[in-house]
Amino acid sequence: MTARDILSELVRFPVYGGQSNLSILEWIRQYLDELGVPYHLVPNAEGNKASLHCRIGPAVDGGVILSGHMDVVPVEGQPWHSDPFELTEKDDKLYARGSCDMKGFLACCLSLVPTMQAADLKRPLYLAFSYDEEIGCMAGPALVTDIKATYSERPRYAIIGEPSMLEPVVGQKGICVYGTTVTGSQGHSSRIRQEVSAIHEAARLTVWLENKMNELVAAGHTDDRFEPNHTSIHVGTMNGGTAFNVIANHCSFEWDFRTIPGDDQAAIFAAFAEYCRERETELRRRFPDFSITNVEHHPPVPPLDTPETQSVVELVKKLTGRSHTRTVSYAAEAGQFALGGFETVICGPGSIAQAHRANEFISIDQLDGGVAMLRRLITLLSEEGRHEE
Repeated sequence: MTARDILSELVRFPVYGGQSNLSILEWIRQYLDELGVPYHLVPNAEGNKASLHCRIGPAVDGGVILSGHMDVVPVEGQPWHSDPFELTEKDDKLYARGSCDMKGFLACCLSLVPTMQAADLKRPLYLAFSYDEEIGCMAGPALVTDIKATYSERPRYAIIGEPSMLEPVVGQKGICVYGTTVTGSQGHSSRIRQEVSAIHEAARLTVWLENKMNELVAAGHTDDRFEPNHTSIHVGTMNGGTAFNVIANHCSFEWDFRTIPGDDQAAIFAAFAEYCRERETELRRRFPDFSITNVEHHPPVPPLDTPETQSVVELVKKLTGRSHTRTVSYAAEAGQFALGGFETVICGPGSIAQAHRANEFISIDQLDGGVAMLRRLITLLSEEGRHEE
């Protein structure tokens, strides 16, 4: 099957982040079964989701992991011009949810499994497909751990096929996401000095977060490889209150911060938590049940900062024919693979500008380019000698 044929099959599975991915996983399993490729599953605790990884080639050190995620973001409320779950060609573009982010890369990988099998690989290739990337890279750490535990040999490189227009990406921001709930006292709005407004306190916390971002910048915490060139802190939702003349006893907001390499994720949250405790101490003198509760929405996703001197960078430059690298401000599983000890680069077909929007597409040129890049990798790993030497 060609990459386009496989992509046409994969986009038919409307598996959103957070939902069971067993339907699309079953299609991939059947495809690998037909080709006689053994694989390993990494299920979640409930058994309704699983990642998959497999090795093609000899059990020797120095192999390359090709990784991507099976889930996509929702289409509700978006003005699609075609069925988002049927691959539609128009003007040399292939439209569907996930065509770019990132089932296109999965299709490139799967289409070349027979080529991998037929090649005289001197170093192995690994496929590693995850779930729930779109809601916080939830499966990445367990997938990395299982790869390291399953194989006696040690893969050296990881290529994460997020859409990058086939340009090597050596840096990404990390992300932490929290929900904060403020509990105050309800009363008539004329009693604002006697009661404690949860909305007012939530607003103070929001301003504190913005000020913290500005303090980091003022202290020199910048990295001009990124746009913006600093850790961003953002409050995305806020809900609270019942009426204009009723002091709110409840307010909640969701916020995130996206860290540049070098900024300490734990330290940023610890500073916020300390300020929350200070506000609790002060306002409990007025209302003893005042509280601020913070809930981590998902484990922190680490940034990626691959040095230009790592040999994976030269490898991917050779595969793509690009002489330069760049960074991205979105989070991905690449930081998790790097944390697991693999030299990691993001590189995949399609543009991130198409991700998460109506009428998402991947150009046919980019899909073909992804296949060509992986063909070059297969050839390189089939040559005599170690490609990193």
